[in-house]
Amino acid sequence: MTRRTDLPSEARVRAALTRLRQTATDTGKRPTVLALAREFGLSNTTFRRHFPDIARETAEAARPRAPEADSPTSHYDQLVGRNAKLKRRNKELAAHLSLAAAHIQQITLDNQRLKQQLEAATGVTRIGTHGRRPQAH
Repeated sequence: MTRRTDLPSEARVRAALTRLRQTATDTGKRPTVLALAREFGLSNTTFRRHFPDIARETAEAARPRAPEADSPTSHYDQLVGRNAKLKRRNKELAAHLSLAAAHIQQITLDNQRLKQQLEAATGVTRIGTHGRRPQAH
């Protein structure tokens, strides 16, 4: 059984949001829905369920803004963006490589099994050269 939580009024929540935004401006941090919910002793989910508009506004305000098309990006920002893109691509390629290795292993096992079935079906055992050392004359 869940306990009944007293919900604050929307006016109290908006006043707290204003204070949180001011504090965020002073400290350089972005306001979050979780911080607002904690101020009233609510869980994030409960707060979002009862105050969806305020939660949406807070989340949108916390989202980093994309630079405007007219403003040039700094060299540092370009490097950060390029680095993030390369990290994503590297992660993607590593996943592809891992998948390819797994496929090669499976194909190798299938090949060995098919060779054994062929030898069993024909009654002929293949004499291979692998595993032998060439004899010196």
